[in-house]
Amino acid sequence: MTDKSPVPAGPAVNENDWVTLLKDNARTGGFDAPALPSPAKARWQERVGGSIRSAPVLHDKTLYVTSSTGYLYALQADTGRQKWKFKAGGQIHSTPALFGSVVLFGCDDGRMYAVNGDSGIKAWETSTDGEIWASPVVRQGVAYFGSADAHVHAVEAQTGKRRWKSGLGGRVYGTAFAGEKGLYVGCGDGNVHSLDAATGKIQWSTLTGNGIDSSPALVGDTLLIGSQDFFVYAIDANIGTVRWKYETGLGVSAAPAVSRDVVVVGSKDGFLYALELGTGKLRWKVPAGEVITGPAVVGDSAIYLQSWGLLALELATGRVLWRAGLGSGVQNVPVIAGRTIYLTSHDGDVYALE
Repeated sequence: MTDKSPVPAGPAVNENDWVTLLKDNARTGGFDAPALPSPAKARWQERVGGSIRSAPVLHDKTLYVTSSTGYLYALQADTGRQKWKFKAGGQIHSTPALFGSVVLFGCDDGRMYAVNGDSGIKAWETSTDGEIWASPVVRQGVAYFGSADAHVHAVEAQTGKRRWKSGLGGRVYGTAFAGEKGLYVGCGDGNVHSLDAATGKIQWSTLTGNGIDSSPALVGDTLLIGSQDFFVYAIDANIGTVRWKYETGLGVSAAPAVSRDVVVVGSKDGFLYALELGTGKLRWKVPAGEVITGPAVVGDSAIYLQSWGLLALELATGRVLWRAGLGSGVQNVPVIAGRTIYLTSHDGDVYALE
């Protein structure tokens, strides 16, 4: 692959596109569609090899999937047929993000890659000093991402040119949230940080009781994030004060998802929790697997969770609506486009269910 592929000046998003983790930068869980019925069949199933440790993304009828073998795959969304594959320099745990038709993803070789989504040709790459498991998040033409080198990096999404890097007190494995007033990220030293998006300067830091690899969500001026200290936190995004915290039974790696006034988050204790956004009061909790590390997708009235299969629950009560048993180790995030659900598994399989 050569560095000759042009990068478009800005993103173009279709109704069914899922361009980053939990569909879009709002990361509220994805969509307002009504509850889907239990899938009747697999439209297709494709094995790409290795293990898939990240969520797929979808753009213009193409599904992009990364693998521990170091490949980024482009699959036709309607058939599963491979369009192309791109080889990076190490294993990939990072969920890709799209900037226009360019696919950005981090790699265990410490590089952030940008690949043309149409041709599979590399547009640019930039290096850090540690593996990148976080998904990049793009806002106003700038890609932000954390690295195990204990820094958050900002580069121009079109060229890869560095804007800044900001040193923190520990490794950064969670995906940052880029809001209007700043960049929010959890850190391995247990701190939640707010950074100035233009300069990388730390605006405030809030310490939790253990390391953080959860990715935050922002609703209004409330920042939501989990910690390995077993708690889910609601933090004032302006000044960093803790508004409430709720204790689960084990560490919380999953990103919170929000629908209206309900926060839905899974814990390593195997339970899925629904908490009131304003107070942190428990509405319900249900067992949903041995360990839950992937975030839920929250629709208008239903929740979809990959936890050793695919699970649909009623948003209001947590009642199980249906289960779809799949391969082992399904702990990623589903992509839902119309009546089709796209899934990946640790076995290296990609599914399209309908």
